[in-house]
Amino acid sequence: MTCHTYSLFVLSLIMTYFGRFGNSLNLPLLQNDIDKLKADFNSSHSDVADGGPIFTGKLSNWTERNEKRIILSQIVSKYLEMLKDTDKSKAHVRHIFEELFTLKNHLLDGSEKIEDLKNLEKLQMSDLKIQRKAVNELFSVLQKLVETSASLKRKRSQSQRKCRC
Repeated sequence: MTCHTYSLFVLSLIMTYFGRFGNSLNLPLLQNDIDKLKADFNSSHSDVADGGPIFTGKLSNWTERNEKRIILSQIVSKYLEMLKDTDKSKAHVRHIFEELFTLKNHLLDGSEKIEDLKNLEKLQMSDLKIQRKAVNELFSVLQKLVETSASLKRKRSQSQRKCRC
């Protein structure tokens, strides 16, 4: 797959998962804008293929719809960060930026979930106060885990009953 195809694929996934695909998004126009952006960034340079894809390779690890929302929200943020200092006097840059910005506004829950994960990573589990709080919450956490596990088993069981292939 070429860089062009990767960009279009990632953007299509983003639009599909966030309900904009087919509604107000003109994908052929956006593809044209992406082609112009590629020219701006000289993305046909030989080093683009080095090391494989940046975003699309990560998407295969995220299988559930809600998981994909989280990773796609981060990808949208990275595109916005990249385009932040780009010349927005160019119509194609402005159009892509606006579409991504609109998507980002619909993805706030994904960003909050990422922040939760980052905050968990920062917890100092050697801190006695943190340990006390964690032990205090252990039963509740295990209850949630059991509920989640039971829910997944129910879903699997129901889907197996529905499909007698």
